[in-house]
Amino acid sequence: MTLPTVYLPHGAGPCFFMEWQRGPADTWDRTAGYLRRLIDSLPERPKAILIVSGHWEAPAFTVGTGKWPALIYDYFGFPQSTYELTFGAPGSPGLARRIRTLLANSGLPAAEDPDHGWDHGVFVPLTLVTPDADIPVVQLSLKDGPDPAAHLAAGRALRPLRDEGVLIVGSGMSWHNMRGFIPDFTERSRIFDAWLEGAVTHPERREADLARWDGAPFGRDAHPREEHLLPLMVTAGAAPGEPGRVAFRDEVMNVVVSAIEFGRT
Repeated sequence: MTLPTVYLPHGAGPCFFMEWQRGPADTWDRTAGYLRRLIDSLPERPKAILIVSGHWEAPAFTVGTGKWPALIYDYFGFPQSTYELTFGAPGSPGLARRIRTLLANSGLPAAEDPDHGWDHGVFVPLTLVTPDADIPVVQLSLKDGPDPAAHLAAGRALRPLRDEGVLIVGSGMSWHNMRGFIPDFTERSRIFDAWLEGAVTHPERREADLARWDGAPFGRDAHPREEHLLPLMVTAGAAPGEPGRVAFRDEVMNVVVSAIEFGRT
């Protein structure tokens, strides 16, 4: 069984685990519902999860090899209780070695880090996706230098993992402009999201379109820095020629955000 790949919105900091006061109380409820349903929607339960977060960048693609990674509470100004969240899933040094080998065999320099912890782009969404924390998780960094082609290539290198029971997850936000969660940007976000849907749903031109994402309408409004979009490149690259679809869409904090899945049959 071949698992799909998933690019999911990880929300705003620890938004799912607090009383949200920066808008309607139910702002993140629909996103949380999508995340909670994700595992049951798959053709089979993953043996492990490989996750690429927009919050870890390194000079080369770097894989976390720790058996029990610590949590990094890399958000600020939230209730104290959100700095006490726990997520006890194990790492998988064996899978980490396999990831590094696949990257190296494809000519992509790769490194490992036994001490890197899990940032909120990992533990916040995965606490909802796997509330029992019973699926091993390995995190892969982004590569410094915002090169979409390199991240698409990394995805292609990791494609075999999907046949080995590994769910490849990109964790980011399809709209990530910290100054752009205001009504002035609502229509721009709708236009960019429509472009993004067009790009991911046409496999024959998908990689070319995504590699030129910054020429999309309002692309740079959506992503002044592309670190929250690059995880999408990895998940798309890992599903060459396969269908892509917007699996979830909502308007939160005045902008449209989407989850995108590849390889669903």
